[in-house]
Amino acid sequence: MKIPKRIQPLVDDGLVDEVIRQLMSGKEATVYLVRCGSEIRCAKVYKDADRRSFKQAVQYQEGRKVRNSRRSRAMEKGSKFGRSQQEQIWHNAEVDALYRLADIGVRVPRAYGCFDGVLLMELITSDDGLVAPRLNDVSMSAEQALEDHAIVMQYVVRMLSIGLIHGDLSEFNVLVDEYGPVIIDLPQVVNAAANNHAQVMLERDVNNISKYYGLYASELLGRQYAKEIWALYEGGELHPEVELTGHYEESTEIADVDVVMQEIKAAFAEEQDRQRRLSEAAA
Repeated sequence: MKIPKRIQPLVDDGLVDEVIRQLMSGKEATVYLVRCGSEIRCAKVYKDADRRSFKQAVQYQEGRKVRNSRRSRAMEKGSKFGRSQQEQIWHNAEVDALYRLADIGVRVPRAYGCFDGVLLMELITSDDGLVAPRLNDVSMSAEQALEDHAIVMQYVVRMLSIGLIHGDLSEFNVLVDEYGPVIIDLPQVVNAAANNHAQVMLERDVNNISKYYGLYASELLGRQYAKEIWALYEGGELHPEVELTGHYEESTEIADVDVVMQEIKAAFAEEQDRQRRLSEAAA
């Protein structure tokens, strides 16, 4: 097939020898099947921001740190340079997450690097050598559903143990090969400690997965894995090998409104003081 414009530089540099075919096109990227030497890999070509249909991307980027102050200011102003830097951060977030998750035992495609908005990574295949199906295309027994659900929950826990949340996890972002589930699509990965939407995103991820596996093992539908995981995280009790039960009891303790308001006011005063000091330093 004709070499896509974005992949041509990788061909010129010898990183890709042949573009075989388009594999799929999604809301944030188009994926191609490519040959690199004797290996068949994937080339994920990210779409430009104005063509990307990923909803509310700003929510996912909240909390991502930029060390370079010039880049940070440019991103806040929305300049051309700032937008290009924002795109680079979006691309690099996925490759960084792939490396980090592989290190802690979460099954993800192996990353070979991101080059100007093109991520080269491992092609996940089924036992017959074909491209592995997505979870939504797989039927299974109740026993298999319970087993695979437990594996994905363990992956979610391991991710959160290092402060990460997938943010868009569902049956469409999990592949299934002969060894089990493989997590994919991570450009929107969330910093749990720095993102105000972290709990909502974790609960959505977990509930999406539980609902799908619950089609085959209905006992999963009544369990509270999302709330249990978040409670363990907030309580400092979450660790990679924690055993989940799916049970969670809501606290009956009544919040002290006066104490809460005092904390809010203190935080507001602290932020005002920080902004004042920044203004004085810049003057």
